[in-house]
Amino acid sequence: MNNKRVSGALLLAALFATAPPVQAQQDASQATPPSGKTLVFVFRSDRQPVAAQVPVVVNLVRIGDLANGTFAVATVNPGRTFLRIGEQAVAVFTLEAVANRSYFVRIEAVSSVRPVRTEVRLVSETDGRRSLAQSRLVGAAPAVGAAPRLQPPAPIAAAPPPVAAAPRAQPSPPRPAPSAEAGADWNFALIAKGGAFKLANADQTVAGLASTFDTTSKPALGIEMEWRHRAGFAVGGEVFYYKNDLVATGVIAKQQVVALMANAKYYLRVADWFHPFVGVGVGYADALYSGDLKGTAGGAAFQGMAGMEFRFDQVGVLLQYKHLAATTGQSGSDVKIGGSGVLAGVSIAF
Repeated sequence: MNNKRVSGALLLAALFATAPPVQAQQDASQATPPSGKTLVFVFRSDRQPVAAQVPVVVNLVRIGDLANGTFAVATVNPGRTFLRIGEQAVAVFTLEAVANRSYFVRIEAVSSVRPVRTEVRLVSETDGRRSLAQSRLVGAAPAVGAAPRLQPPAPIAAAPPPVAAAPRAQPSPPRPAPSAEAGADWNFALIAKGGAFKLANADQTVAGLASTFDTTSKPALGIEMEWRHRAGFAVGGEVFYYKNDLVATGVIAKQQVVALMANAKYYLRVADWFHPFVGVGVGYADALYSGDLKGTAGGAAFQGMAGMEFRFDQVGVLLQYKHLAATTGQSGSDVKIGGSGVLAGVSIAF
């Protein structure tokens, strides 16, 4: 009898015992947003590691200072979300957050640039999760609640008659990720250059006189001001000056040309320090004559250029080929004052 009582007690204990609470184990890199919220993962991955840390602010809240190979995560409400990255060279990034979704923002610090400048872009969840798995969390990971307690099993009831299964609902097509655009990231550069420039035409008629130019310009100088975008595009203005001697029957004179140009360029970033470029320009060239000839004449000017720039922090050294086409005067008495040459210079970025 005693054995039967013990066996019954053990059976009841097995049926109605409650399991201890189970804590959900979830890595922060695999976290999903709470219901009605959005997760924003910000991770840093440098192609060439930079030692400095980069502060990250999401909606006015600083979520961490990221070194290479680290990440931080923020829980935000749906809607417009603002990210501010960096201190002195600040990048601003915005995205339109959707509830119950996660977004992955990659930061890359550009080496050999002081103060530290960053490139920011939105990546896919697949790429983001892969990078997070190789990164270290900065700050606290999102809290994960404990699993519910196990309930005792319900009494076994008779099986109901089979019911035809309802048709499975087809999942709705995934919504496209909202577009995210980083704020403009321009910087200003000043360029001074000089070199060898030669006129394209030596023998011409100037003021009705058959004239011969010394095609070698002495000097040939230029100053450029341009605004550069981190994507490689640049726009700006240029003043280019060169002077040539000319002689005619009983005449010795000088021709000085000032060309005012508006330029557009594209710099290809081969490396942090090496940037080949091409460009075009349009403007106005004015020729001033002195000596035995007096007067001025002007006309439209066009130019093309190609070269390379070697950048070291804010200072660069460049080598450029320039071809300038410009004509002054009226048809029949026009003078071609254009030419081409190779120039070298120094740039300073601000």
